[in-house]
Amino acid sequence: MIVYGAGGFAREVAWLLLMISKDDGSRRPVAFVDDASGRDDRQLNGLPILDLDQAVRRFPGAAFVAAIGSPTARRAVTEKAITAGFVPARCIAPDVLVSDWVDVGEGVVICSGSILTTNIRLGTGVQINLDCTVGHDVVMGDYTTLAPGVHVSGWVHFGANVYVGTGAVLINGTEDAPLIVGDGAVVGAGACVTHSVEPSSTVVGVPAKPR
Repeated sequence: MIVYGAGGFAREVAWLLLMISKDDGSRRPVAFVDDASGRDDRQLNGLPILDLDQAVRRFPGAAFVAAIGSPTARRAVTEKAITAGFVPARCIAPDVLVSDWVDVGEGVVICSGSILTTNIRLGTGVQINLDCTVGHDVVMGDYTTLAPGVHVSGWVHFGANVYVGTGAVLINGTEDAPLIVGDGAVVGAGACVTHSVEPSSTVVGVPAKPR
């Protein structure tokens, strides 16, 4: 497995892959990819840091996970990696609780301590960090990100490229009127979202309001 990224979350994902590889040796991390690398001698936690061209030469056709917090940056590197011949893979911590009624897209990362209940759909490249809970009938659009400790109640629909900050809480919508967080929106850390959020807006506070 290639870890695309070389920051703090990339190190956490590499650790997650090491835990997974105890049961599935094919998920063992072999390198980080950093577009700004350009050298052959850099290492991070015992793994080489390569630029994309170096990674293609050393590990052609490898599986990869994009370990970058920014939704737009994660989308961009995912597209670059696929174009280079790498294959997106899911990365789900062994202790995550996920029901049989969760649809998980390609390249999804779900970190330790998280719980996903029923009838949930996760799009491509979704990232759910440590200790999050996701309730029934939630839809998360492509590349949406939950930072650590986010709690999402039932009937919440996220657009694409949404970022939800650490410790935020989103109350439930209903089947007829789900709470909607529009494409590209940002929910600030610790916010309590009680109403739908407009696309490309930023909301903060309790209750959350546009900044």
